[in-house]
Amino acid sequence: MTTTSTLKTRPLGRSGFDVSILTFGCWQAGGAEWTDTNDNDSLAAMKAAYEAGITFFDTAEGYGGGHSEEIVGSFLQEIGKDSVRVATKVGAGNLAGEKVKQACEKSLKRLGLERVDLYQIHWPAGTWGSPIVPIEETMTALVKLQNEGKIGAIGVSNFNSQQIEEAAKYGRIDSLQPPYSLFFQPFVQNGTVGYCERNGIGVIPYSPLAQGLVSGKFSMDNRPTDNRKGNQLFKDPTYGLALDAVEQLKPIAEKHDATTLQVALAWLIAQPGVTSPIVGARTPQQIQGAAKAASLELASADLEIISALAKPVLDSIPEDKVNPWR
Repeated sequence: MTTTSTLKTRPLGRSGFDVSILTFGCWQAGGAEWTDTNDNDSLAAMKAAYEAGITFFDTAEGYGGGHSEEIVGSFLQEIGKDSVRVATKVGAGNLAGEKVKQACEKSLKRLGLERVDLYQIHWPAGTWGSPIVPIEETMTALVKLQNEGKIGAIGVSNFNSQQIEEAAKYGRIDSLQPPYSLFFQPFVQNGTVGYCERNGIGVIPYSPLAQGLVSGKFSMDNRPTDNRKGNQLFKDPTYGLALDAVEQLKPIAEKHDATTLQVALAWLIAQPGVTSPIVGARTPQQIQGAAKAASLELASADLEIISALAKPVLDSIPEDKVNPWR
């Protein structure tokens, strides 16, 4: 299997390698917390992403208790292990030194790899009631895995600039994975994305489609019933304001012969410091539509209008909401 199109690439921090400007997110492939997912569709969506030119795939041990990694492993067997870059994550419950090593070994086995390109701390220690582990201990274990050739770059997810700076005392951090979309920007507002841009740290936004909210498929009478129902964006008054903003996005989308989803994603790709937004999909059709955003170039005037449309939504979210799920 080969790619039928090529996406632009960008350097991932100081890792020494480039990644496609869109990343395929594999949370849905884990099955847990999502409705209407199955392994065959997940595998087909991964193949469609690859054929569309996406060559960076992101998963985690926590997605379906490792099931997502297993599906990614099956995908890699079909296309060839050297055809794409792969990122995975160690969970907040496994950040003690020996647990980091064990978690990495299990992830590599599920993925069918001897080395993973990017290994990330999924959440800071203490998050979700996890044990408090000194970052020095976790980073020491990660650097050892790096020296052993089992992981390439080291990344973090959901860390603020102070936490990144502390982690970087013990090893180089090449990427941050924060929640970041047109409608949710806490890591921009608290200066963390700017910190990453100044310090050569790649930014891989997750939930860039605001959990599908930018697609225009939702309404006041049609809200998600899966895990998204607890997301801050789907609570009032934010939800109603976001629906209004999507309506106002439609003329811009029509001008570019695009969808509101594609326009919102193209806007994010164009933002300072952003390396490669993570797009999840359950079917080939979903990822094929999203991939078109990679070739959509918005004029600076359009970017400014889109940012202004999002402001009422952003202003409605409490300042302490850096986690969309709480």
